[in-house]
Amino acid sequence: MEVDMAVPGFDRIVPKESSLRLIADGVRFGEGPVWNKRTQELFWVNIVGDSIWKWKEGVGKSVVMNPSYKADGMTFDQEGRLIVAGWSWRRVWRLEHDGSVTTLCSEFEGKTLNSPNDIIVKSDGSIYFTDPTGGLYNVEMHGDDIQRYIDYNGVYRIAPDGKTTLVTKDFTYPNGLAFNADESLLYINDSRDDLINVFDVNADGSIQNGRLFYRLIGREPGVADGMKVDVEGNVYCTGPAGIHVVSPGGELLGRIKIPGHSTNLCFGDEDWKGLYVTTYDSVFKVRLGVAGIAVW
Repeated sequence: MEVDMAVPGFDRIVPKESSLRLIADGVRFGEGPVWNKRTQELFWVNIVGDSIWKWKEGVGKSVVMNPSYKADGMTFDQEGRLIVAGWSWRRVWRLEHDGSVTTLCSEFEGKTLNSPNDIIVKSDGSIYFTDPTGGLYNVEMHGDDIQRYIDYNGVYRIAPDGKTTLVTKDFTYPNGLAFNADESLLYINDSRDDLINVFDVNADGSIQNGRLFYRLIGREPGVADGMKVDVEGNVYCTGPAGIHVVSPGGELLGRIKIPGHSTNLCFGDEDWKGLYVTTYDSVFKVRLGVAGIAVW
């Protein structure tokens, strides 16, 4: 495995003995990786293949759902239910334990959403998601309705009572989302402007004081897309060459080089030190020296 070390000591985060392991190939635009701590399984989506998959050590991979309504971002809630950003289905939905689907949000102020992309759940049960327009136009990813009804690309919050509010619309193409450990900060990246902004989170779930955190550079394949934070506050974001690891102060610590175009990532394994990365056509794993923030 190849690593670009931007500062001394990056091998504490990515140990020299770490290797790149192929978990799955033959994927048609992999996305939405999330670790299920209850079953010790990795879940991810195959957008063009219109399916959700899972993988378990010693067992292998299998289909969870097909069709999946062209699902994109995924996470789990506190009850262990899969929460999904329904890309071309244009809604946020929940997969219940009995296999049924519950729609959580499909419109805002009476207008159909664009195409929900990334999604995270806060400890109070609220759900944040980005809503750019990629699911309307991307070849083999769009649904039957490709009419645009909302003239901005927003970030939204679904409160525990089900009410949806607009968090911000000040992005060209908002994509990845991540909280820090105490949820006092919300990171939002932009795939078109190649940057990550950070916001202070208010008690009511709104955000303020947005400022530039990091600007991605590089000519290799990859853009700001999936994003996660480790227990030390370092931010991991897909970008040119693979995964950019950035300190809490916005300094590039190093890049984990991943073959192809990386789309998203998550932490996993029992100790949360497994880094799982989806690309256009594969799923990879790297063992780290620092744990990620655990998902419900």
